[in-house]
Amino acid sequence: MQWTFGKASRIITIYVFFANNSFDGRFMIYHLASFSTQYISAFNIIRYISFRSIAALLTALIFSFIFGPWFINRSKLFFLSKARDWTPSTHKQKDNLPTMGGIFIITIVAATILLWCNLAKTNVWIFLLCLISFGLLGFWDDWRKIKFKKGISARSKWLAQLSIASIIALLLMVTKTTTPTIAFPFFKNLNPSIGLLFIPWVIFLLVGCSNAVNLTDGLDGLAIGSLIPNFATFALICFAAGNYKIADYLHIPFSDSGEITIIAATLVGAALGFLWYNSYPAQIFMGDVGSLSLGASLAFIAILAKQELLLAIAGGLFVVETISVILQVVSFKYSGKRIFRMAPIHHHFELMGWPESKITMRFAIISIILCLLALITLKMR
Repeated sequence: MQWTFGKASRIITIYVFFANNSFDGRFMIYHLASFSTQYISAFNIIRYISFRSIAALLTALIFSFIFGPWFINRSKLFFLSKARDWTPSTHKQKDNLPTMGGIFIITIVAATILLWCNLAKTNVWIFLLCLISFGLLGFWDDWRKIKFKKGISARSKWLAQLSIASIIALLLMVTKTTTPTIAFPFFKNLNPSIGLLFIPWVIFLLVGCSNAVNLTDGLDGLAIGSLIPNFATFALICFAAGNYKIADYLHIPFSDSGEITIIAATLVGAALGFLWYNSYPAQIFMGDVGSLSLGASLAFIAILAKQELLLAIAGGLFVVETISVILQVVSFKYSGKRIFRMAPIHHHFELMGWPESKITMRFAIISIILCLLALITLKMR
């Protein structure tokens, strides 16, 4: 009986604690730290965005190492891939490798966000909606490819992307999570408000970036290796834009992007963890469920940081991949000639004889250079 009463008293104590200490939307580690600082001042460090960003990155990375092998083994039972018809013949050797690793990435990211973010922030929930919604669309497409050997139609995919992006754009406007302005690189005070045009602007960015990353995802570690420096870059930009003094010093728009810094850092950790298994030769592919959701996530982060135009610089590799497809289609349609041996452009280099691992590494280096150039623009105003 003593044990029973002791256990009951502990339960009552915990209940009273949560009843008398309002959540304010905070959760897990962040909320517990807020309470613990009353007794142990060292826990105050968890309130800092810089600390939680690094902690979130490491958490996502550790989760990836712990659960990655288990997920790959389970995927071999349900999610085996087939090489696409329009890829080089050498890709046939990749048949029957597990795919849909994006499920793993999304799960790791969502779990880490719940641990380390302040869930009182509306932008955190809208991000999760964006991530999961585009992920579900990719899941639908991937599953049809596995089950019926053919994904959803291009028209259905576009309509679904437009619908999801429209909901996200409306939520951003209605909740006033961000301002309807655009910041122009190289100009200090050129931040015009575009009003309701902000909605189609957000839709264009979300749909365009998700498709661009999807097109880039064609070689082992290519898309994820190029996304890592982009997520890291926009983590730094979000931190700068979310700090009034730093934003004022750099002459960039101040935005409520502090918690988005933690999200971007989480994506870096999850992407690094996935690259551990996706690097050449890949043990698993991320599929559309990963590329669509991560591409939309990158655009969302840029929107919240009010540096959307820097996507064209930092994400220049994704832009080039997309343009190569457009040029190839237009050229063949109107002249009957192909500009590249195969599009997207990474397949062109592959058919030129470049080893797959070399293409991936060189594209990652280019992505890092472009991201550094994007960071330089923050001071060149």
